[in-house]
Amino acid sequence: MKTTKKGLWVALLAVVAMFAAACGSSVTDVASDAADAAGDAAGEVADAAEEVAEEAMEEVDEAMEEEAPAADAGSLGSATMGRANWSSGYVQAAILRDLLVEAGYEISEPADAEFAPDLGYQAMATGEIDFWANSWYPGHLSWWEGELPDGSQVGDNLERIEGSLMQGGGLQGMLVTKSWAEENGVLTLDQINDDEALWSQLDSDGNGKGEFFGCPEDWTCDDIMASQIEFAGWDNLEQTQAGYDAMFAEFLTKAQAGEPAIIYTWTPTSYLAQAIPGETTMWLSVEESSVLDDSNPLGKEGGEAYCQRCGESIGYTGLGEDTCLGSDGCQVGWEAADIEITANKAWIAENPVAREMFNQFKPPLIDLAIAGIALDASDGSTDAVNEIAAGWIADNRDLATSWVEAAVAAG
Repeated sequence: MKTTKKGLWVALLAVVAMFAAACGSSVTDVASDAADAAGDAAGEVADAAEEVAEEAMEEVDEAMEEEAPAADAGSLGSATMGRANWSSGYVQAAILRDLLVEAGYEISEPADAEFAPDLGYQAMATGEIDFWANSWYPGHLSWWEGELPDGSQVGDNLERIEGSLMQGGGLQGMLVTKSWAEENGVLTLDQINDDEALWSQLDSDGNGKGEFFGCPEDWTCDDIMASQIEFAGWDNLEQTQAGYDAMFAEFLTKAQAGEPAIIYTWTPTSYLAQAIPGETTMWLSVEESSVLDDSNPLGKEGGEAYCQRCGESIGYTGLGEDTCLGSDGCQVGWEAADIEITANKAWIAENPVAREMFNQFKPPLIDLAIAGIALDASDGSTDAVNEIAAGWIADNRDLATSWVEAAVAAG
């Protein structure tokens, strides 16, 4: 779903404060002020943003003409890179690919090897692809449990590059229509489940269960949510599963009209910039007792990894009351996932330059959120993804160069 350029940039300013708060950033106050200003002067902000974007692209074109500090192309060999089938991870994959090329690798186009996680980890384990930058841990550890034709476990053939990419960057949970929640005194998902007057308003097909928009069947969050429903005893709720873009479009239409609707979403993604938590939607809490443990209530293979209370904290409670509803503070019910790189174990053992690049690679969360908005405003093509990635590298040339130099030195 596309929104207008004006709406995207104004929404971005409104949501940056939330990203900053979630990351413990010192820029929260500045971002909040920017969001307030955006609400007062949306037209001016949109016009200025358009001019800045045009100037930035001119600078990107100039920077890309400069010689990058790359080793001889392909001198370190070739590798096959994959990517996950959610668009919010496309740009980070493209940035990583370009930096590895600068370091001396010949890397395939990630778009040519796109997988859902159920097949992505098998592809890495068998060597069909060598790595990707789209792992969400601990949830994705469930995919390490499968058995390969040679009798080995998928995870026996993989290496998780801990500390790479975005630690705690995968904030996730449920959004609800703000006006509907306020009119009905809604604070938690448990409350909706326990009150027929509430869940019945979400029952669009008349089957006696209220629906919320969940995840496509080939992701991992769908299995986690199914386990949450069983664990928490949410017998009056069920998950709707379809293509995420279609579900989000329907959710946003309902939320903007003030109609009851709930959807799972995550960061970093442009979906939040469209949903505008605090204005159109709110994050919805769950009771702490409903936060999923490692009991694997549905007996899923590897389902113990779905636990959202097995780390240093129970779920995530870092959002403020301006964007998150809750009966006793915010509890979104999901840990903020570590978004990391995973590689074929044999391949990474033979590629110290790539390993060091993976260790170095940590683009700012807010930058990736902005990149997602740029992608949403584009035609969504592979060329658009690669242009946005190249633009980020050009705008952050010193940082990118430091990563490349550190990686090459490791060889």
